[in-house]
Amino acid sequence: MDGASVVLITLIAVALLFDFLNGLHDAANSIATIVSTRVLRPQYAVFWAAFFNFIAFAFFGLHVANTVGSGIVDAHIVDDRLIFGALTGAIVWNVVTWLVGIPSSSSHALIGGLVGAGLAKAGTSAIVWAGLSKTGAAIVLSPLFGFYLALLLMLAVSWIFVRVTPIAVDSSFRILQFVSASLYSLGHGGNDAQKTMGVIAVLLFAHGAGDGTFHVPLWVVLSCQSAMALGTLFGGWRIVHTMGSKITRLTPMQGFCAETGGAMTLFLATSLGIPVSTTHTITGAIVGVGAARRVSAVRWNVAQNIVVAWVLTMPAAGLIAALAYACGGWLEP
Repeated sequence: MDGASVVLITLIAVALLFDFLNGLHDAANSIATIVSTRVLRPQYAVFWAAFFNFIAFAFFGLHVANTVGSGIVDAHIVDDRLIFGALTGAIVWNVVTWLVGIPSSSSHALIGGLVGAGLAKAGTSAIVWAGLSKTGAAIVLSPLFGFYLALLLMLAVSWIFVRVTPIAVDSSFRILQFVSASLYSLGHGGNDAQKTMGVIAVLLFAHGAGDGTFHVPLWVVLSCQSAMALGTLFGGWRIVHTMGSKITRLTPMQGFCAETGGAMTLFLATSLGIPVSTTHTITGAIVGVGAARRVSAVRWNVAQNIVVAWVLTMPAAGLIAALAYACGGWLEP
C-alpha cells in the first residue's frame, strides 16, 4: 500500500470520527424533548434515535452531500491537506463545545472548517459563493422556521384540545411523541450524516476515484449513517440537559409540537439540498413552544448564550482549520 492510499484511508477514518462525534454532540437534538418530558428514559431514547438516524438514507436523496462536497469549496482545489484542516477545525470545536455543554452546530463547524481551509489554500477564489450564501442564510432561517412552525402547531393543538382534560391530553401526546421524535431523528440523520458523505466523496474525487466525476458511493452512505447512529447511542447528556430543561420546561404536548416543527424544517431543507443546523432548528422550535405559553417561560439568558455559540462557531472552526492547514505540509506529496 503506497503513501497516498494510507493518507486517504486515514482521512476517511477521521471523517467518520467527525460523523461519530456529530451523532454524539447532536444526540440531544433528537432526544432532548422526549427525555425531558419523561416519555422515554435516556437509555431507551438513544436507541430510538439511533435507529431512525441510520435508516434516514432510505428516505432522502443526496442533495445535501452534493452541496457540502462541491458547493462550498471548489471540488477541483480539494486535496488531502485541505480536508485535514477542515476536519481538524470541526472536530476541535465540537469537542470544546461538547465538554462545556454548549449546543453549537456540528454542521456549521464543518462548513466553517471547509471555508477556513479553502481560504488558507487559495483565497476567496476557493469558495463557491452560491452554496455558501445558501448555507449562511439557513443559519438565520432554520431556527426561525422551527420557531414559527412550533409556535403555530402549539396554538393549533391548544385550540383543538381546549375541551379535553389535561390528563387525557398528556396521555395522548405521550404516545404521539414517539411519532414526532421518530420524524425528527429521521430528519437529523437525513441532513447531518450527508455532510460527512460529501466530505468523503470530494476526497475520493480528489484522489481520482469515480472516473473524474463527483458522486457518493453506497459504501460511503452506509458508513456515515452507521457512524452517526453509533455516536447517537453514546449520547450527549450535558447538552440534553441544556436543550431539554434549561431553555424551558416541556410537557408532552409541547415536546410533540417542537419535534414536529423541527422535523418539518429539516425535511424541507434536506429536499432543497441545504445543510442546516439541527441544533439551530430544534432550539428555535423549543423556544417557540415556550413562547406560545408565555414569553417569561423561556429562559432567554440561556438561549442568548446558545446564540453566541452559534455566531462563534463558523469563524472559530474556520480559524482552527486554517491553522491546521498551515501545519499540514507533511501531507503534501
